[in-house]
Amino acid sequence: MRGRGAQINPDNPFSKHRSARHPDLTFSKPAEEVNTEYLETHAKTIINKVDSPDIGLEYSMNPYQGCEHGCVYCYARNTHPYWGYSAGIDFESKILVKRDAPQLLAKKLSSPNWVVAPIMLSGNTDCYQPVEAKLKITRQLLEVLERFHHPVGVITKSALILRDKDILSRMAEKNLVSVAISINTLDESLRRQLEPRTASIPRRLQVIEELSAAGIHVLAMLAPVIPGLNDHEIMDLMGAVSKAGAKNAGYITVRLNGDVGPIFTDWVRKKYADRADRILNRIMDIHGGKLNDSRSGIRMKGEGKYAEMIAAQFQLALKRHLPVIHPFEYDLTQFEKARKPQTSLFDLI
Repeated sequence: MRGRGAQINPDNPFSKHRSARHPDLTFSKPAEEVNTEYLETHAKTIINKVDSPDIGLEYSMNPYQGCEHGCVYCYARNTHPYWGYSAGIDFESKILVKRDAPQLLAKKLSSPNWVVAPIMLSGNTDCYQPVEAKLKITRQLLEVLERFHHPVGVITKSALILRDKDILSRMAEKNLVSVAISINTLDESLRRQLEPRTASIPRRLQVIEELSAAGIHVLAMLAPVIPGLNDHEIMDLMGAVSKAGAKNAGYITVRLNGDVGPIFTDWVRKKYADRADRILNRIMDIHGGKLNDSRSGIRMKGEGKYAEMIAAQFQLALKRHLPVIHPFEYDLTQFEKARKPQTSLFDLI
């Protein structure tokens, strides 16, 4: 199944019905023939409160649910069953679109009860996935944020973010935006299997370079580190992102929670059959014998000797290639000044 990350479509755990395939018949289309559907949804709010203390942000905002990028390891797959779909092929082929997101954001920020705090754009699914090129919902959100002088962080794997370099550079001048580019391998053949519809690795490095040259603070997120698959690349990756202009870097280890576990297991046995057991065993090694550990403060980095080796390798790479870290601090003082002159919600939309 080329062109898709997941190779299966697990049953929705909330469904009363279960599907089964007759051993002599095939009803499913090949993944190459699965067309992407864009389904409009009418959300009541666009800003989500983040309660997890180890994530490092207070609010997130996602104009799309589901993601056509198709990253096989994506933890966000587990949100799709809540909408009535599967975490597998459905997650990357049935995309829920929040067209009214800019209006909802403007309404929220104009409320006297809103207390300014950085919002992460793409805390769940990528706000620059392919359909954004046409719908421009993310750009409209940035326009609202710029109008309010409201701080925002953006994380993406897409080169489409360069389209909005004009807005981002203006916000950067006021310390209102920081961008994280996710990149976890320099091997294009691995990238095509692991993240089939994302920007190529050379293109992502170019994104870091162009955004940095425009004065935008860029953090390289080397994530996820997958033991036995890409963990040997940490040093070279750090060198590449540093050369491109990244001001800081971070990492997380893969964790295969919920339906992502069987989806990833199926994928790795089909794509890398010769080393699948080693990869799965090493993932379990850093998560206490399981594919996923949900304990706050441990789940992002893992524990045990192998996790310690990954952490040590990252710190060594950081010391060698990014010896001077440039931390970023949002300016929260400009928001109230920008909000007070607003007299009508219709002026903001």
